[in-house]
Amino acid sequence: MSRADIFANIRRGLRRSEATEAQRETVRQRLQQRPRNIIPSRSQHEHDALVELFVRMAREAAAEVVELDSLEQLPCAVADNLEQKQQHELVLASDSALTELGWAAVHERVECHQRVAQVGDQASLTLAFAGIAETGTLMLFSRPDSPTTLNFLPDTHLVVLSKQAIVGPYEDTWDRLREASPGRLPRTVNMITGPSRSADIEQKLQMGAHGPRQLVIFLIP
Repeated sequence: MSRADIFANIRRGLRRSEATEAQRETVRQRLQQRPRNIIPSRSQHEHDALVELFVRMAREAAAEVVELDSLEQLPCAVADNLEQKQQHELVLASDSALTELGWAAVHERVECHQRVAQVGDQASLTLAFAGIAETGTLMLFSRPDSPTTLNFLPDTHLVVLSKQAIVGPYEDTWDRLREASPGRLPRTVNMITGPSRSADIEQKLQMGAHGPRQLVIFLIP
C-alpha cells in the first residue's frame, strides 16, 4: 500500500476531505513555531542540579553511571568495566573523539573493532548527543560515524556523555538537534532510558528484550 493510499484511508476514517490551503498553512505555521508543551518543574533548575537529576534518574532506570575526570580516562575505565562483566570485545563508533584515544594501552584487555554492530557482539561504545535530566534519557542519532546498530545489537551498550550536553526537558534537546542539523534532521533519532526490558510475558521483567541488557554511561566534564 502506498503512502498516498494510507493517508487516504486515514482521511476516510476521520471523515475528512482533502486539506484546504488554509489548513495546510495552519500546519506549516505550527511546525515553524514549534510550541512547547507544559515543562515539568523538576527539569527547570540550574545546570549542576540538572546533572545530579540526570544521574539519579538514569540509575533509577537501571543504567550504570561512571563519572570520569577526563575523556582520556575512558579506555582504562571501559576495560575495567568490561572485565567486571567478563567481556573482552568492543565495537567502537568511528568518531575521532573516541578512536584517537589511547586504546593501545588496553589492547591486551579489550579487543577493539570499528564497524557496524552484529548479532552476538558483546559490547559497543558510542557518543551521546545529549542527556535529558527530566527522565535520565540519552539522545543519540544515526550518522556514518555511529550507525544505529551500535545502540541495539550488542549485549552491553557503553555511552559517553558530556555533562555540558545535559539539559532539563525534552524540548531543549530537540532545539539543540535542530541547531546542529539546520534544515535537515537525522534519519534516525534514538531516545534511550536504561537498558532494554519488557514484562509483556506473564508480567515477568526480562532484561534485553529489544536491545542491550546493560547500559553504562560514562559521564565526562
